[in-house]
Amino acid sequence: MDKKKIAGEKATEYVKDGMILGLGTGSTAYHMVNKIGEMVKAGMDLKGVPTSKATEEQAKALGIPLLSINEVDHIDIDIDGVDEIDPAFNATKGGGGALFREKIVADLADMVIWICDDSKLVDSLGAFPLPIEILQYGYTQTLKKMADYGWNPVLRERDGKVFVTDNGNYIADLHLEKPVDIQDVKEKLATIVGVLETGQFLNFCKYLIVGHDDGVEVIENAKSIKD
Repeated sequence: MDKKKIAGEKATEYVKDGMILGLGTGSTAYHMVNKIGEMVKAGMDLKGVPTSKATEEQAKALGIPLLSINEVDHIDIDIDGVDEIDPAFNATKGGGGALFREKIVADLADMVIWICDDSKLVDSLGAFPLPIEILQYGYTQTLKKMADYGWNPVLRERDGKVFVTDNGNYIADLHLEKPVDIQDVKEKLATIVGVLETGQFLNFCKYLIVGHDDGVEVIENAKSIKD
């Protein structure tokens, strides 16, 4: 059983005709976007706001009508993956490098649904490095300030080159020592010039949909900040 696929497809059961959807990025969201494409092909009136160029290309190939973030004043449902998530629905995202756009879309959505396989469930955050999108200009100083806090920042590279986001920025991956004081890290990051956005998505989702070996689980968050 493909745990990512069943989670991604389960999330589309919340989609209704006429909706504007946030289309997430990553290996689990990939299956969700494919299913949305099938729904559009079957006649549903749906429009998507992609969270990355990769998702935009996938959606276009499937015939999903797309809108830019600047063309919408709301998003009905945002469906996206997570890199890790704790029992309080605090998530780390940004492994694919799309965290800035993902957060803008999630913030605009009436409802947020996170999708993942069960390997992403953790007792506390910190096993997955925390991605931080930073400005290229002065990035060495930004990294130094993070290092001064003991966060062990590593400038992300891909194929031997510094990784550049769809927004033209760099990503610093913070290798935090557990236990992580989430709020302390959040507050300190807000003081660092050059930090554009963080991979902390704290209590955003209304539903967490998890793929297991024996099926799919839907967990409702009764205290989502989106309520």
